[in-house]
Amino acid sequence: MQALVIAAHGSHLNPDASDPTYAHADTVRETGAFDEVREAFWKEEPHFREVIRTLESDEVFVVPLFISEGYFTEQVIPRELRLEEWDPEKWDSDGTSASQVTLEAEDVGKTIHYCGPVGTHDAMTDVIVQRAESVTEDPDVGEGFGLAVVGHGTERNENSAKAVEYHTERIREMDRFDEAKALFMDEEPEVDDVTDYFETEDIVVVPLFIADGYHTQEDIPEDMGLTEDYRLGWDVPSEVDGHRIWYAGAVGTEGLMADVILERAADAGADIGDAVESVREATCLETGAEPEPSAEPGD
Repeated sequence: MQALVIAAHGSHLNPDASDPTYAHADTVRETGAFDEVREAFWKEEPHFREVIRTLESDEVFVVPLFISEGYFTEQVIPRELRLEEWDPEKWDSDGTSASQVTLEAEDVGKTIHYCGPVGTHDAMTDVIVQRAESVTEDPDVGEGFGLAVVGHGTERNENSAKAVEYHTERIREMDRFDEAKALFMDEEPEVDDVTDYFETEDIVVVPLFIADGYHTQEDIPEDMGLTEDYRLGWDVPSEVDGHRIWYAGAVGTEGLMADVILERAADAGADIGDAVESVREATCLETGAEPEPSAEPGD
């Protein structure tokens, strides 16, 4: 038997923070790829600390639903799962290349495949593009459009910016959008000045966040000038400084995120059959886009 644990932050303050986690877990369950699928949280129940002990499976794949490598993926989750042999050096990562480490949870006799965060997986690039397609309702969006990928950015964790820049560069290499830029909330270049960085009249803005909350639903819309007060809402697109801003909201709410979770587990050795293909087909049916071929694990 094999089990999947999706490890997310959760929130005591925002009751909607865990919605994407449950939605993606349900999507994975429907594929039948795992005998057991569990959600676990830092700030909600069920908690990281108990989740492994609720499983019957001997082999467990843990996928952190986080954007970047850092404090939670390198310290909090392994500690709470009681992975005694864990060391961040085992990932041998440059900040965006963590894959997986296989460890033994000896107190319960289970093999744990601890994966890198979803936010640094190559498949996340496709989710960002899919998010742009969803907000514009155009499966071919690109020509005549600029794309801004927005991250938190913080001096405390340089990997926070690395993930944003990594996917922005991959999108730029696709040569699909006229322009692609990485912008941030807490460092330069700042999302407040989004229109200063683009020549295109139309700009799609995709926040690289797992769930919608204070930053994506209050700070960013007001900072960009979409609205004076987030409680009044905003138009999509909104006219700002002679540009049309197509604001997408958190990338983690996109249905294709379930694909990234599955691909993380597959890279760690999970037998998922055709689950990735079925998720991509189902997601593209919702948007009208053609499903892209998935990469083989390890590519």
